[in-house]
Amino acid sequence: MAIGPIGLLRQATSEQRRTLAAAALGWMLDAFDAMLYALVLTRVMRDLGMSKATSGLLYTLTLLASGMGGVLFGFLADRIGRKRALMLSILTYSICSFASGLSTTVLMLAVFRFILGLGMGGEWNTGATLVAETWPDEFRAKAMSVVQSSWAIGYALAALVSGIVLHYANWRYVFFVGILPALITLWIRHRVPESEMWTEHQKHEPQGGSFDFAQGRSRTRGNESFFALFRAPYRKSSIVLLLLNFFGLFAWWGLFTWIPPYLSLPVEQGGRGLGIMGTTTLLIVLNLFGMFPGYVSFGWVADHLGRRKSFMLYTFAAALLVPLYAMARSPAVLLVLGMIVAFFGTGFFSGSGIIGSEIFPTRLRARALGFTYNGARTMSSIAPYVIGRVGQAKGLSWAFYLCGAAFFLASLMATQLPETRGRSLE
Repeated sequence: MAIGPIGLLRQATSEQRRTLAAAALGWMLDAFDAMLYALVLTRVMRDLGMSKATSGLLYTLTLLASGMGGVLFGFLADRIGRKRALMLSILTYSICSFASGLSTTVLMLAVFRFILGLGMGGEWNTGATLVAETWPDEFRAKAMSVVQSSWAIGYALAALVSGIVLHYANWRYVFFVGILPALITLWIRHRVPESEMWTEHQKHEPQGGSFDFAQGRSRTRGNESFFALFRAPYRKSSIVLLLLNFFGLFAWWGLFTWIPPYLSLPVEQGGRGLGIMGTTTLLIVLNLFGMFPGYVSFGWVADHLGRRKSFMLYTFAAALLVPLYAMARSPAVLLVLGMIVAFFGTGFFSGSGIIGSEIFPTRLRARALGFTYNGARTMSSIAPYVIGRVGQAKGLSWAFYLCGAAFFLASLMATQLPETRGRSLE
């Protein structure tokens, strides 16, 4: 059935719309807080005396923590509920964003960014799981793409806010604004329903502990062994999805962590010399007209072509386009190519929650998404440091070629995914 985003919302119940709004707002504000660092990076580097390599290392710590947070909050979501885990993750990254503005040393900033990463990683899989279990099969891919698209809005909002705040104040006030997402938890607590699928599953789980002699492991309520992800029938899918997300996230974080300083740094320092407002304008356009439609479109494309072919299309296109972007010089070419790179290079992430939700059952879903997506974030946490280090030695343009290679490896991994289009959740 052909249906657009507006029609999708009209088809939904009020409870489904609220879960969609909660997950989308959480992910949007996650992006807002996470990307503030990249947007003020040149100022922080100057004031705290950080090199490109050290600056990248701090982002690496955030991504490392996000992988841990994804697994941690995945267990919490399977145990205490999707809604409570979502609220806790939002509070974590909001408070630590504010605290980042109080940093007077690199070590203080590193600690706050690490804890922020825990909440940042936990938000994605808790919100995605809540939506996947609330929306019907025929609309699931589209709904989750709408959720994922909110990252682009959050990134664009962060670019706008940082551009305005930096015009009148220093980088610390940009981080202070990051406390505002905490307010959304008040609405979630009172207005967003818990997943009925999770609630029903909890009722049928054993109340106490038991031992499964056939499998040789203990079972407790809502707490099946994490290692079930590495047993049949989930083993291959877990590994393939983990590696696809790893290569995709390496490329994304390596590229988009360094695009703001790449655009704003002077030409003699390997940048493009656009200045604060020029960079802000370019980033807003890149997000709203590149990332946002890329995220949203994936759900519709995945329903038409299938999940596997859509992954292959988006990641392979990004692999071809990133080197062209790295060679671009004029603002107009950077603008046009940047939007296309952002469309394909970020759009495929909508598929991670879609296919992951369809592969794994309710008893494992939140922790499976946490592991395959945020575990990949942990593995890809080296990307900002590696790209910063290579950029320091050879220039950021050359370093971006590594991101193109990573997108190509992601497309190869996509060929090994199962096709789950039309599958009902278990």
